[in-house]
Amino acid sequence: MWPSFSLNRPLAWMGLAALMAMAWLPFASLRLAALAIVVVGLVDCWRQVRREHRRRQLSEEALKLSEDGVVITDSRNRIVTVNPAFTQITGYTHDEVHGLDSSALSAGRHDKAFYDRYWQTLHATGRWEGEIWNQRKHGDQFPEWLRVQSCPDERGHVTHYVGLFTDISRHKAREQDLRRIGFEDPLTGLPNRRRLHDMLTSRLQRLRAGEGLDLALIDIDGFKAVNDGLGVDNGDRLLARFGQRLAAFVAGGVVGRLGGDEFMVIRTTTFDDHEKWITSLREHLSEPFELNGNSLRLGLTIGSCRAPEDGSDSGILFQRLESALYSAKRHGRNHDRRFRPSLEVEGDRQLALVNELRRALAQGGQLELFYQTQHRLIDGALVGMEALLRWRHPEQGMISPADFIPLAERHGLMTALGNWVIERAVAQQASWRASGMPRVPIWVNISALQLIQGDLESRLAASLAQHKVPAAMLGLELTESVLLDERAGDISPRLEALRSQGHQIAIDDFGTGYSSMAYLKRLPVDKLKLDRAFVQALPDDRADAAIVVAVLAMARGLHLEVVAEGVENQAQCDFLIEHGCPLTQGFLFARPESADAIEARYLNASQTVN
Repeated sequence: MWPSFSLNRPLAWMGLAALMAMAWLPFASLRLAALAIVVVGLVDCWRQVRREHRRRQLSEEALKLSEDGVVITDSRNRIVTVNPAFTQITGYTHDEVHGLDSSALSAGRHDKAFYDRYWQTLHATGRWEGEIWNQRKHGDQFPEWLRVQSCPDERGHVTHYVGLFTDISRHKAREQDLRRIGFEDPLTGLPNRRRLHDMLTSRLQRLRAGEGLDLALIDIDGFKAVNDGLGVDNGDRLLARFGQRLAAFVAGGVVGRLGGDEFMVIRTTTFDDHEKWITSLREHLSEPFELNGNSLRLGLTIGSCRAPEDGSDSGILFQRLESALYSAKRHGRNHDRRFRPSLEVEGDRQLALVNELRRALAQGGQLELFYQTQHRLIDGALVGMEALLRWRHPEQGMISPADFIPLAERHGLMTALGNWVIERAVAQQASWRASGMPRVPIWVNISALQLIQGDLESRLAASLAQHKVPAAMLGLELTESVLLDERAGDISPRLEALRSQGHQIAIDDFGTGYSSMAYLKRLPVDKLKLDRAFVQALPDDRADAAIVVAVLAMARGLHLEVVAEGVENQAQCDFLIEHGCPLTQGFLFARPESADAIEARYLNASQTVN
């Protein structure tokens, strides 16, 4: 770092020797030769000085370009020089810190033992690296990652220390955010499910004689309608206010948000008034919320239990709370239900079904794909098929997806099921292409968990490559709720990448989620599947008719195709044709059928024509 002039060069030594010998040489010619050697030595020294000077300039320019702070101190730790990044990070200029002991910049967070270890390591190894806190000019403290190197001279004596440091304030802030996100719901600031488990365990351990815990799991009835009517932003504000009101009512207790519109309450009490407490909780939360001039009363479904009577383990209590909540939901909205042992019997049946589903996935043979064809409304021509998962249980017969899909989502099986569907659909497409079936795309449904897990793209590519099927022959359907699932992040770039590979993208059940037109405009999609709920009452229901006409007009403006689901009669078909709907998927044209039935129908039709 510090260039020094050194006579470690032969020409320099020869010039010095010639200069000393000139006075003793007897002849003028010899003195002239010695003088020439002196001149050569001086020229060589001058060149060396210029090179050293240039090297120093380059080193200084490099320091100026560095985004890391650099500080150089002498052997007594006094600051000799700093680079511009040092000034940018700390606020101190070179003149303000020149000659200061570098410890003057310390934030005072480290004790004497820390600095003793620092100097001991630096003297023993010649370098030190680690996190340290310093202070900026205006007084605020900041963490930095510091690397210090000692610089000895030719005799091994340390003359300087070079320190290189990076401001890691943002990195530390991100770490804190990640820790906070890991335990805190970002919308309401309340504890999340993970944190609630920890807090419940802690309260269970600290229970004294005569104390108990009242627990309630609260679900807001029909919250989707609030989002649909007032918008997602207002829905979020309502959730935040709901959490605030709940926390105020249970002062001294624990309130958390498990996700969506589910909240949990924990109260430590010496009173045996569980049912009365639930009633007062409901009354308090049922008071109207004022939001943008609207007065909203919320219906609540509540599942509850009490510790230690209903359990003394946090995991068991969570399960029993959920059992009570699901039991209350089955009795309709605005109900509450306390846990009782008989509810576990039903829970055991569900657990048995989950285990059977795991076995079906592992062994194969029970799961199969049915296909419902999609048609052009104007002439009934085949344009595509949707793959629909079915479970043919050896003892219980055909089990409805409405029964096993929610269980799969709750118990982490959706990714495995989704991957199975992709593999089977692609294999079936390859088989049909080889057998002469009409070449139309097969559409598969993609779950939120498949997107969150992150390997959807690679699995699609691998399956298509294995079966030699073009990506254009496998369409992907995602519901609005999947597209807006915060856990999946911004999926627009991922959808764009999938489209660039050749896949078509459709939004399923359109109109039942929370999408805004602005959000839809940004998404790289090709089709909208109009939910059957808007088609069933056509053409008589004026509200549904208006919605359908509006969706069709919007789709035309965005250059999107529309597939109307649930078309079952000619009147519905005529209405849709009249208003420009191009495609349909419904019982009027075809019910879901097995692959063999589909193949038989279309291959036989083809052979008859031939």
